[in-house]
Amino acid sequence: MQPFIPSAFRPAWWLPGPHLQTVGGRWLRSKLDIPFHRERLELPDGDFIDLDFAFKPLGSADQSRPIVLVLHGLEGSAQSGYARQLYSALRDHEIDSVGLNFRSCSGGPNRLPRLYHSGETEDLRWVLRLLAQRYPQRRRGVVGVSLGGNVLLKFLGESGASVRPYVEAAVAISVPFDLSAGADSLLRPRGRLYAAFLLRKLRRKIKIKREMMPPGVDVSRAAAARTFREFDDAATAPLHGFASAEDYYQRSSCCRFLEEIRVPTYLLHSADDPFLPPRCIPRRTVEANPHLSATFTARGGHVGFVSGNTPFRPTFWAEQEAVRFLAEHLTAS
Repeated sequence: MQPFIPSAFRPAWWLPGPHLQTVGGRWLRSKLDIPFHRERLELPDGDFIDLDFAFKPLGSADQSRPIVLVLHGLEGSAQSGYARQLYSALRDHEIDSVGLNFRSCSGGPNRLPRLYHSGETEDLRWVLRLLAQRYPQRRRGVVGVSLGGNVLLKFLGESGASVRPYVEAAVAISVPFDLSAGADSLLRPRGRLYAAFLLRKLRRKIKIKREMMPPGVDVSRAAAARTFREFDDAATAPLHGFASAEDYYQRSSCCRFLEEIRVPTYLLHSADDPFLPPRCIPRRTVEANPHLSATFTARGGHVGFVSGNTPFRPTFWAEQEAVRFLAEHLTAS
């Protein structure tokens, strides 16, 4: 196979700077009309997750087409705008796709006194095994966005070469490689706006589950949290077996696992991403691991990467680039 040749990202002139790219990218990604087929999966621990198939999962599906699993970001879902862009681009390359909704992200609360987090990889492992059993003849890939990218890269590093029967290629977009540094980055004035938007959703989930929270969770403190570190220290860490927010960040950051990845994996990240300081971009690790390739752009924001000559016809470079990489690895003879 010929080496993948990245394409250049040319930021839209009418969206200058990281914050306009980040916010503009969110609002400009239209809700493309994708027909979904939802399937609820019962998990071994008594909880559930929902998969949103962007194709008919049974019956008339072409069993020769590759299939790609999409992992969404913090407080997104399998039907977020960037996910829909990915499904559409994958379909154009004759690749089927399915989105994994992390626990509590498919429209209602999950059953157990827990949520999801940046280091939770067991649900991903379980779904990939299910897809391999159901579609044994299909070539399979995964793409993760933001938090979903961290989950994906951590999983690939934990698994090493043993993941090859389940994943042949992967892409991660706008990943917070170092969770502690990312949390601190969002303490800056504009970063606090992003944190406030996301924390409002997380606080609501904790309040809904107030009655089932175990004693170690400080619900009042979590409900009043104004930073990710406060929320993670009060809720995320004790809910999921970590000693503190910092313990959670250190054990869950995917930067610790990149060296062990053993499948072709493409990283897309911008140096001006407001969710991560540029010093945390793993340039040396990528250079040292032949299974990793990357395009680290100067501009693009967080899950932005909007290009095009007019706001009436924007193009979304990251989704197109991700799908092009996956298509080269999954459709090559």
